[in-house]
Amino acid sequence: MTTEQALYTAAVADVAEPDSVLLAGHDVPLGRYTTVRRLLPHRQRRMVGAWCFVDHFGPDDVTGRPGMQVPPHPHTGLQTVTWLVDGLIEHRDSLGSHQTIEPGQLNLMTSGHGIAHSEYTPTEHPAGMHGLQLWVALPEQARHTAARFEHHAELPVLRDGDATITVVVGEWGSVRSPAQVHTPLLGAEMLLAEGGRHRLPLDPGFENAVLVMSGAARVAGVDLTPGSLLYLGQGRSELAVEASGPARLFVLGGAPFDEPLVMWWNFVGRSHEEIVRAREDWMAGRRFGVVGGCAADPLPAPEMPIVRLKARDRHGRTQG
Repeated sequence: MTTEQALYTAAVADVAEPDSVLLAGHDVPLGRYTTVRRLLPHRQRRMVGAWCFVDHFGPDDVTGRPGMQVPPHPHTGLQTVTWLVDGLIEHRDSLGSHQTIEPGQLNLMTSGHGIAHSEYTPTEHPAGMHGLQLWVALPEQARHTAARFEHHAELPVLRDGDATITVVVGEWGSVRSPAQVHTPLLGAEMLLAEGGRHRLPLDPGFENAVLVMSGAARVAGVDLTPGSLLYLGQGRSELAVEASGPARLFVLGGAPFDEPLVMWWNFVGRSHEEIVRAREDWMAGRRFGVVGGCAADPLPAPEMPIVRLKARDRHGRTQG
């Protein structure tokens, strides 16, 4: 879904809070019919906790259009998180999983050492499509394990005045998502049906960030609209949110992830050689299995770059 060349093209602007950085997204084609707004990785901020990849798509009108059409492709070293506000996506993978995700539900796929999957909007689908696709980097002790798929039709919900907070991943307040993750992590949607002011608790040991999916909001003193990710750094125990009208936000957080990563195409690894092996295995039909029930041909991997891939830490600094 990504290439190394696309990681470092968006602009960065320093904003009011001393630890805050506003990261502008950029448009990237996903398959033949969908364009996503890529917010992470970014040339100045590669990660938020273990969150290493954030795509926001829509809201789009897909009336009379095919919607998302992503043929079988591989993953290593990560978890994929799919969160819908509108529309339907049909997931199939090489474990034999077949699951259509609806708004308010969670699809969580753990690649471990290797998995393949496809993502399609069903032929019969609603008019709208809007959501997030995110990656979570797996730590060393989890990235060589067997692949796994989870679907959670119900998630815990908190109410704070007129705010509705759905805990998608991790723990917030007294509730915890059933999703199985491998590092301390938070992913939560905040819906303000009529706007309002709120002060939300945060774990000061986490890095945190916020994006607006729809509407507009003032977050930590910064005005946000869809298209950017506000990185908030560490050390905050609460978050001030204000909206004059309806708004939908997504909060990301996590303990700083200190393992340097190599991210290339659909693979998250630790070295150039590891990425080369993953690509060779995919092209040779090894390791990743077959996505049953999908008639589309698997996506071929792009050619490796002529330069050696280098591991980067969470700040984007090269290692070795």
